[in-house]
Amino acid sequence: MSKAKPPVFDGKDFVRNLSTAPGVYRMIAADEGVLYVGKAGALRNRVSSYFNATPKSARIMAMLAQVARMEVTVTRTETEALILENQLIKSLKPRYNVLLRDDKSYPYVLMTNEAWPRISMHRGPRAVPGRYFGPYASVLAVRETLNLIHKLFRLRSCEDSVFRNRSRPCLQHQIGRCSAPCVGMVQARDYAQSVQRATLLLEGRSDELTDDLGKAMEAASARLDFEEAARLRDLVVSVRSLQARQYVDGRAADLDVLAIAMQGAAACVLLLAFRDGRNLGTRAFFPKTNGSDSPTEVLAAFVSQYYGEQTPPGEIVLDREIPDRELLEQAFAATAERKVQIKASVRGERAGYLDMARRNAEMALASERTSHAAQHARAEALREMLGLAALPSRIECFDISHTMGEATVASCVVFDAEGPVRGQYRRYNITGIVGGDDYAAMHQAIGRRFRRAVEESGVVPDVLLIDGGAGQVAQARAALDDLGVEGVMLVGVAKGVARRAGDEELLLPDGRILHPGAESPALQLIQQVRDEAHRFAITGHRGRRQKVRNSSRLEDIPGIGPRRRANLLRHFGGLGGLKAAGVEEISRVEGVNAALAERIYATLHGLQAPDAAMPTTTTRSDG
Repeated sequence: MSKAKPPVFDGKDFVRNLSTAPGVYRMIAADEGVLYVGKAGALRNRVSSYFNATPKSARIMAMLAQVARMEVTVTRTETEALILENQLIKSLKPRYNVLLRDDKSYPYVLMTNEAWPRISMHRGPRAVPGRYFGPYASVLAVRETLNLIHKLFRLRSCEDSVFRNRSRPCLQHQIGRCSAPCVGMVQARDYAQSVQRATLLLEGRSDELTDDLGKAMEAASARLDFEEAARLRDLVVSVRSLQARQYVDGRAADLDVLAIAMQGAAACVLLLAFRDGRNLGTRAFFPKTNGSDSPTEVLAAFVSQYYGEQTPPGEIVLDREIPDRELLEQAFAATAERKVQIKASVRGERAGYLDMARRNAEMALASERTSHAAQHARAEALREMLGLAALPSRIECFDISHTMGEATVASCVVFDAEGPVRGQYRRYNITGIVGGDDYAAMHQAIGRRFRRAVEESGVVPDVLLIDGGAGQVAQARAALDDLGVEGVMLVGVAKGVARRAGDEELLLPDGRILHPGAESPALQLIQQVRDEAHRFAITGHRGRRQKVRNSSRLEDIPGIGPRRRANLLRHFGGLGGLKAAGVEEISRVEGVNAALAERIYATLHGLQAPDAAMPTTTTRSDG
């Protein structure tokens, strides 16, 4: 019996019941996948434009042909609609929206959200609570910024484990780069004020900062605190000096310059950033256009999504006009709590920066397209070598890492047609096996990965690479068979006889062993994926191993309670200092006698500890 076709969506009928209020609409396909998310100042007017007789592009017609239903959310204002649209695009990743790809490789300055905030460089997912400033174009720009913040405001940079266990100021305090909150050498109120001033500088609000410092300097002079007034005066001079380093059209620069280059549906948006008189360099973005070939549409989507997450500067210069410019200005101003201007017609130095951004965007796009062409050629070679019907759209690779059986970790990395998909990487802490049993570890990792895919109807790869020989591949096949997973091309990647790059052996499901050679584009792609899995596994293993080794075993020693543990760690500045201490040094800590010191020393160094119930005696022979 043939399956009935779903009814055709009647857009005109749907529009009749819509409000003219602002809001967000979502087009949804028959498989419940979201096709498109859009905002509207008047929902009825905007949605009806899709279903009238006006000619539309092939891309829009293809999208409308897949619509099974629509959903709308009414908002109070068009600005709220813009914010909600950005949130939904980021979370739902619609098939036909222009998408700003998340790139976690660029560095940020992180100000943690703690009683005594720490400032440091940050890469990767924003898992640490706090404020993130950036992204910066290079690590050098971040280090220059941090160096300035430490010199001016003396904020701490140490990790919490160090901060909590220090008993005296560190070298950073001695050279005037930290106010030593770890040992109470600065009041909480004064430290919070320094954090606030550093935040103003990072946000590019140096005029407000100098005004604040000037008022504080006058107040210090009025109460005859001339030493504090002199310190604040020096701060003002430093900030003024910073502002004088670079100007645009005679004013301190605090702007972003954006230009777009497109070839077909491939796009590059280049960002040239200035903050508080400092040129932070350029950064190239390659948004996923999902078929759009309109530079204006892509740039508008980029600006909306990018500054929906990043704090915008006071001025944004674009190489072309975009729709909803005034609405975006209002939304960005609400986020930044100050006026934000978006300009497309500029003169003088701004026009020169815009021209530079255009040229860099074109060069970056040309370079990216060349690399994509090479990636496509490698994927095509892999398809041909493995006899696949189509190019692999998803490749996964598993690797196992441990040190003599300790802290075993399995990694899974994911590549698609465009390269690594880092947001879908996974690590598995392997437990319940004999240390060093790579076969059992691989069976467990594959089982955990694909069991979830089976239970939740998740995605499976076209090609599954196993870093290992016949034994690991057999375990992976057994795990897949146990779960009933089919349609996955399983390939083992084993070191060749010479055990050098380019000599790998590929173990295929039909029993064949291939030696493609170093010149093979297919093997080059496999090596890229395998090496990434190896790197990701080693990083996870080292982190887990270090965590195990750094975890305090003091709790396992009879006679060590919370107070004695805290005294020991405080006295020696952490577990590392305690491990380096001798028995006599340990026994000097308050509440620790000689017998307990011996047990502590023995436990931390893997020796046989004296019996806690028996007093320790020392026999001396004078013979």
